[in-house]
Amino acid sequence: MNRMAVIFSPELLAILAPVIVFVFVLLTGLVLRKFLFSRLERWAEHTKTDIDDIIIESTKGPFLIWCLMAGLYFSMEVSRLPEDIVDSLGKILSALAIISVTLVLANTAAKLISAYSRKFDAALPVNSLTKNVTKIVIFVVGGLIVLNSLGISITPILATLGVGGLAVALALQETLSNLFAGFYTSVSKQVRVGDFIKLETGEEGYVTDIGWRSTRVKMLSNNVVLIPNSKLAQAVITNYYLPDKELAVLVQVGVHYDSDLKKVEKVTCEVAKQVMKEVAGGVPEFVPFIRYHTFGDFSINFTVILRAKEFVDNYLIKHEFIKRLHERYKKEDIVIPYPIRAINYDQEKAYGAGTKK
Repeated sequence: MNRMAVIFSPELLAILAPVIVFVFVLLTGLVLRKFLFSRLERWAEHTKTDIDDIIIESTKGPFLIWCLMAGLYFSMEVSRLPEDIVDSLGKILSALAIISVTLVLANTAAKLISAYSRKFDAALPVNSLTKNVTKIVIFVVGGLIVLNSLGISITPILATLGVGGLAVALALQETLSNLFAGFYTSVSKQVRVGDFIKLETGEEGYVTDIGWRSTRVKMLSNNVVLIPNSKLAQAVITNYYLPDKELAVLVQVGVHYDSDLKKVEKVTCEVAKQVMKEVAGGVPEFVPFIRYHTFGDFSINFTVILRAKEFVDNYLIKHEFIKRLHERYKKEDIVIPYPIRAINYDQEKAYGAGTKK
C-alpha cells in the first residue's frame, strides 16, 4: 500500500503528467500526419494542377515540428511551472510557429514560381533574383509578425533601419548597383533566362540565371561566364532571341567571271531549298534567295540568305549548305576561283630601271 502511495504520489504525478501528455500528443500527431498526408497525396494524384502537390510537399516536413511544438505546449499546460515561465515559453513557441509557417510559405512561393514560370514570365521574368526577393519579402513580414507577437514595438526598429539603411547603402554601393541592375535587366526583358546572347567582348552563350550580383552565361564550349549585372546593363549585347528566335543565315559565295549568273542563281537556290527542308534547324517553309553584290578581284561575289530556327542551328546549316553546294557546283561545272594575284613584269622592269639611275 505504501508502494502504491509512493507511485501515485502528487509529486511524481506532477513530473509524469507533462511527459505523458507530450508523448500522447506527439504520437497522436504522427498518426494524424501519416493518415492525413496519405489521403492528401492520393487526392493530389487525381488533380490536374500542381499547386496541391507543392503545398503538400512543403508542409509534410514541418508538420513533424508542429507536432513536437503541440506536445510541448500541452505538456506545459498540465505542468506546475510558474506562470511567468509558462507565458515566456508560450511566446517562444508562438514565435517558432510563426517562423516555421513563414518558411513553409517562402518555400511554397518559390516552388510555385518555378512551376508556373511560363505564366508568371508574362508579368515578371522568373530567375533566382525574383525568387530570392519573394522569399526575402515573406521572411521580413514573418519577422515583423514574430516581433509583434513577442511584444516588441516595430516602429523604432523601422526608424533605425531607415537611418542605418543610408550607411549600409554607402558601404555597399557596388553590391546595390549590381542588385538594381539585375532588377532592371529582368523587368526590361532585354536579357532573359534562356536567351542566346553575344557580348561586345566576344563571349556568347545561353543565359542560365540572373542573380542578385551577376548573370551566368553558359558558352557553347560548356564554360560559364559570370558577368556583374551593372556591367551587363551598360554593355552592348546582341540578343539572338529577340524579337524572335528565328534568324537569317548569310553565306558568302564567289563564282568565276565566266559563269552563267542565272544558272548559278538557280542551282544555288535549289541546294539552299534542299538544306532548308532536310537539315535539322532549318525553316522548311522559308524560300532561300541570293543577292549579287560585288565584282571582286577574282570572282563575282554574292550572299545566300537562308533561315535557322535559332542561333546554334546556323552552324549545321552552313556546314551542310557549303558541302552540298560544292558537290553540286562540280556537277554543274560552276567554278569557284582561287585568289589570283597578277604581276606586271613590264611595270616592274621599268620601276627597276628608274631606281638604278
